[in-house]
Amino acid sequence: MKPEQDELFELEVEALIKEIHTQYGYDFSGYARASVYRRIKRFLGQKHLQSIEDLRKFLFTDSFFFENFLQEITVNVTEMFRDPTFYKSLRENVLPILSTYPFIKVWDAGCSTGEELFSLAILLEEEGLLGRTKIYATDINQKVLRQAKEGIFSASNMTAYTAAYYAAGGNRDFADYYTSNYGSVKFNSSLVRNVVFYPHNLATDSSFNEFHLIVCRNVLIYFNRALQDKVYQLFDESLVDLGYLALGKKETLAMSGISDTYNFVDKNNRIYRKNS
Repeated sequence: MKPEQDELFELEVEALIKEIHTQYGYDFSGYARASVYRRIKRFLGQKHLQSIEDLRKFLFTDSFFFENFLQEITVNVTEMFRDPTFYKSLRENVLPILSTYPFIKVWDAGCSTGEELFSLAILLEEEGLLGRTKIYATDINQKVLRQAKEGIFSASNMTAYTAAYYAAGGNRDFADYYTSNYGSVKFNSSLVRNVVFYPHNLATDSSFNEFHLIVCRNVLIYFNRALQDKVYQLFDESLVDLGYLALGKKETLAMSGISDTYNFVDKNNRIYRKNS
């Protein structure tokens, strides 16, 4: 696009974002603009639409189309045992402390299609904690929540996921956790027997419980600083004293409004503990 076309496109996107908030309640005003513009341009190309006006006609008349749009705009890149050292650190530095509690509550915020959720569940199962843990798996996108609940993933990823599982300290036969069928695998439903799947918008929704561990990895990098600070406050309100907060490797509490009330458990893997 030419500079003047870029400027017009951005103005049209800003108006669209406000209209989406009014119509559907989804607030993308705090999302990093470069990412939003790039994803909308890509969506227009995928749907063979020529303009934002063409996009509007479908967004506000077709709920299924809007759900597809939502899946493109929200980021759903995820893997099982992504960054294995993070899960190994959880196993060694966090779960032994949580094991002293009679009941554990975990929030997997921005759980996407469930790879991270099942990784956490397997970790808790192997440490003997899953039976007394309630996990709240939330995402803005209800379509990916349904996928997460099903626990069905491509079999083509299992070699990489198996390697990551063992690198994370896994000590069982990983294949015991799932059954294979026609190019896909389905993870054991027992892993999510204590999971509550819940639509939640980090940008607009409030705290809904108190947790001993909140995991929100590689979500906040797509938010601007103001929205990041808002979400950090939300997490702070949602954590018990001495609770744990786990972020992605490119995310940090530094310069946030709550940084003084948290200490590192593992700096490299961005695991924090709230002060009492």
